[in-house]
Amino acid sequence: MPRYDYRCRACGSTFEVSRPMINASDPAPCPDGHDDTVKLLSTVAVTGTAGGPKPPPSGGGCCGGGCCS
Repeated sequence: MPRYDYRCRACGSTFEVSRPMINASDPAPCPDGHDDTVKLLSTVAVTGTAGGPKPPPSGGGCCGGGCCS
């Protein structure tokens, strides 16, 4: 289940809420009971290929692997 980050405008605290994606835009009250919260932009870094397609081999050089003289 995705987690969403929120910040309370009243007290300044940040908190996470786990909820289905269909409810991603629903309001989330602060743990201290304040209702004036905003959803923060989350960043996700994904690296590696994990079995995905591999890029074609490159030979380098000025022609991308060709035979330049």
